[in-house]
Order: sequence, then C-alpha cells, then structure tokens
Amino acid sequence: MVQRAIISGDLIDEATLTLDELARACSVETDWVIERIESGLLADGSPYVASWRFTSQDLIRARRMYQLERDFEAAPELAALTTDLIEENQRLKDRLRAAGL
Repeated sequence: MVQRAIISGDLIDEATLTLDELARACSVETDWVIERIESGLLADGSPYVASWRFTSQDLIRARRMYQLERDFEAAPELAALTTDLIEENQRLKDRLRAAGL
C-alpha cells in the first residue's frame, strides 16, 4: 500500500466527503474504506453511505480505526470495537462535563 501524508484540518458537519476524499484523508486505499463499510464497521446507519458521502464523524472514526490497525496490527473488527469504546468514553465524559462534574 502506498503511504501518503495524512491531511489534517477541521471538517464542518454540513460538509461531506466522497469515498476518494475520505480515503485520501485517511491515507488508505478506497478498497480499505469499502471493505469496512460492507462489513458494517464504518459509516453504518448513515444516510450518506447510499450516496457515498461521509461526515466528519465518519472521517474521525476511519482515521482512528486505521491507526489502530496500523500501529497495533489489530484486526478490523477489533479496531472497530476499540473505536466504539473510545467514542462511548468521550460521550460519557461530555455528559459529565455538561452536568458540571
């Protein structure tokens, strides 16, 4: 696989990425993204998947999954599970912060 520099920056929620843009932003091949979508590990339940458009949340999730797979040689399912736990942990922290704790 060709290694490319990761594009960084903020993506506003109204903006979406195409399959190629998402793959490029994560420094992966489009096949990597398609495999994770087809196995339900990425962009599941998103109304944008049908039109191959991806949100900023999809970008964050894909980058995190790729990092886990690359850095720890994790299986895609394990990377997705770990990403789920990281996302849930962040949601709980946000709720605690909102409650003033």
